Amino acid sequence: MRVEDFVREIKKTGVTDMFGIPDSTLKQFCDYLNREGGEEFNHLVPSNEGSAVGLAAGSYLATGKPACVYMQNSGIGNIVNPLTSIANEEVYGIPMLFLVGWRGEPGVHDEPQHIFMGKITEGIFELLGVEHECIGRDTTLEELSGITDRAGKTLRAGRQYAIIIKKNTFDERNGEQYSNGFSFVREDAIAQILKSIKPEDVVVSTTGKISREVYEQSDIVIGHHKQSFFTVGGMGHASMIAYGYALKRPNKKVYCIDGDGAVLMHMGSEAFIGRHKLDNLVHICINNEAHESVGGMPTGAVGMKYSDNAAACGYDLVLTACDSQELENAMKQAAECKGTVFIEIFVSMRSRADLGRPKESAALNKKNFMEYHEV
Repeated sequence: MRVEDFVREIKKTGVTDMFGIPDSTLKQFCDYLNREGGEEFNHLVPSNEGSAVGLAAGSYLATGKPACVYMQNSGIGNIVNPLTSIANEEVYGIPMLFLVGWRGEPGVHDEPQHIFMGKITEGIFELLGVEHECIGRDTTLEELSGITDRAGKTLRAGRQYAIIIKKNTFDERNGEQYSNGFSFVREDAIAQILKSIKPEDVVVSTTGKISREVYEQSDIVIGHHKQSFFTVGGMGHASMIAYGYALKRPNKKVYCIDGDGAVLMHMGSEAFIGRHKLDNLVHICINNEAHESVGGMPTGAVGMKYSDNAAACGYDLVLTACDSQELENAMKQAAECKGTVFIEIFVSMRSRADLGRPKESAALNKKNFMEYHEV
C-alpha cells in the first residue's frame, strides 16, 4: 500500500491534526509526516502516547474536529488512563482516531518484548470499547475506503476508532534520514563506558539499539554480557529499574545507560531521582535527538539538554560529553562520586547495519544477570 493512498483515505475522516510517537511498523507513514505532511496536517511528536491523547483532546475542544493519535501497540498502556477517564463517551465523549502499529502479531516473528502485547492488542481495544479493524499489505484500497468510512461515522458519533496496522503494510519510500550534526558514534561511547566500569558494577540499559549495542560490546569488551540487565521493553522505565536496584544494593555502583527519547517519555523519573538521591547511581543519557530504534524520526524535544534538567532536578553531579576524551573524564568523575550522577553524551545517528540482537530469551538474560551479581 502506498502511504500517499493511505493518507488520502485518512483525510476523509476529517482529521487534520496528527500527534504520536514513531514506530517501525509505521515508519513509512512517519517519514511522510516528517517530510511532507506539514502541508496537510498539524503534526507534533509529544513525550509519550498518553500525552498525544491529551493533545488530541485539547485540539478537539478548541476546534470541534477529531485528531489522530499514532503509536506502536506497546504505547497502548500509556493511553489507557486518558482514554478511559477523559475521552470515553461515558465521560467527555471526545472522538479521536488511533493508528496502531501491530508488533508481535500472532504467527509473525518478532522480538520478545512484543509477544504478549501482540496477543492482546485487539482484546484491549475490545475491552476499552473502541471499535477497530486491521489492515495489511493485502488490504485493497476499496477495503481501506470502507474502513475509513466507518471510522468517520464513529468519530462523528463522538467515539474513538482504531486502525491496527500490520508489519510491511506500506511500500518502501526513499528519503534522507534525519541528521543531528554530532560526530561521536554511540556504539563507541558504549564500548568506552563498559571499559571504564568494574567487574562488580551493575549496568541497566534501555530498550532499542542501546541494549543491542550494550549486549554486543559487552561480549567484545568484557567477554560476556551477564553484568548487564537489558530493558528490552518498557520504554522510559530503565532509570527507575536502575534506581530500584541501587536502592536495595547500596554496595553496588549502578550505571543506567538510557536514551534521550526514553528519558523524555517519562521525565518525571528525573525529578524523583534528583529528590531521592542515592550514593551509587550513575544515570547516563545518550542523546541523538531521535527515536532511532523505530526509524530515526526526531523527538519532539530536539535541542534540549537533559543535563540541564537533571541539574534542576537536584542530581549531585551533572556532566556532558561530545567525544571520547570528555567521556573518559566524565566516567572517572562518576566513579569517584559518592552521590547521584547524570552524564549526557551527544552522539550521531550512526549504527551498524549488521547490529545483532540478544540471542538468549529475556528470562534467561535475567537469570544470568541475577546469578552474576549473586542474588
